Amino acid sequence: MTVRQMDSGSQAMDEAAMKFGLLMESAQAHQKLAETHLDKLRAHTQDLDGVVRDEIRRTLVEELQMLTAESRRAAEVLRRIRHSIGLRVAVFSIAVAILCTGIPVAIARWFLPSESDIAGMRARRDELTASIAALERRGGRIELRRCGETARLCVRVDRTAPAYGEKADYYIVEGY
Repeated sequence: MTVRQMDSGSQAMDEAAMKFGLLMESAQAHQKLAETHLDKLRAHTQDLDGVVRDEIRRTLVEELQMLTAESRRAAEVLRRIRHSIGLRVAVFSIAVAILCTGIPVAIARWFLPSESDIAGMRARRDELTASIAALERRGGRIELRRCGETARLCVRVDRTAPAYGEKADYYIVEGY
């Protein structure tokens, strides 16, 4: 091998080494660029993770606030219903009490005599009592019957009492 051949072989090798060196430099630059992009991507991923968590938290807080408000509205509606039912039960109880009291009072007023009727009946009773007493004094306790085949009127007499009249044909009625 001659110097020229060596020079040309060395030059070809230098050229190949140069190309290889440039290629390696380019690969390193691309690798650094890829690493830089990967680091940025990791940072964005971490930022995105925080953003997603914040969005989830915000959405969860909003939903819980809406649920709390809805629960409060439902509780208020239930309180109103309870109050309304309490009033209805009270009104119903009062109505039943009035009916349970009013019906017997109405029946009693319908069938029982009034104060003036009772006063009239008492006066009538007193008159009848006086009349009965007067009748008893005049022979109202006499026991009369129909006797014999012809059903004649007869009276029970006191056989221990003496007989009166000119023919002794009058007797004392039993009980007088």
